[in-house]
Amino acid sequence: MLIVGLGNPGPTYEKTRHNIGFMVVDALVFRHKASKLSSSGSFKGELFKFSQNFLLKPLTYMNLSGESIQAVKNFYKIDKVIVIHDDLDLPFGTIRFKLGGGHGGHNGLKSADEKISKEYIRVRMGIAKPEHKGEVASYVLSEFNEEEKKHLETWISQACDAVESLLDNTLEDVSSKYTIKKFQLK
Repeated sequence: MLIVGLGNPGPTYEKTRHNIGFMVVDALVFRHKASKLSSSGSFKGELFKFSQNFLLKPLTYMNLSGESIQAVKNFYKIDKVIVIHDDLDLPFGTIRFKLGGGHGGHNGLKSADEKISKEYIRVRMGIAKPEHKGEVASYVLSEFNEEEKKHLETWISQACDAVESLLDNTLEDVSSKYTIKKFQLK
């Protein structure tokens, strides 16, 4: 299985909302002591492996993520792909699952759809919406606020549990067990 976390490379974006996919992959790399196979190169991303599974952080910037996903998928002849990404349409701290569907304006998903089709599992990590539509770009590229930061570690850990469960269980089973519909900030 190929598990992809969407994000943007470099320290400027490291802790931003748009990089929640990278954060989950980093946590999975740590949990499984995954071995690093590649830094950029022909895969245009950081690639890790544990067991028979691959973890990928595309380093193409969000709008070209599909190039990296396609390169790894084709090289290793991988059928099943999971993409972990931020979702503006969900409240902060939620986790939802979906097979296929539209990209909802998310450039990383749009790129993946174009390169590998829409038939992959999506782990949707809710980051909430900014107050005004015109603030979307600056919002997704901003860091989580102090209250959200208090819950990041737990939220990322829950996403890791869900992704690990997807390795051996159906999407329906994982969705019923790990979906977080409403997260309460305290």
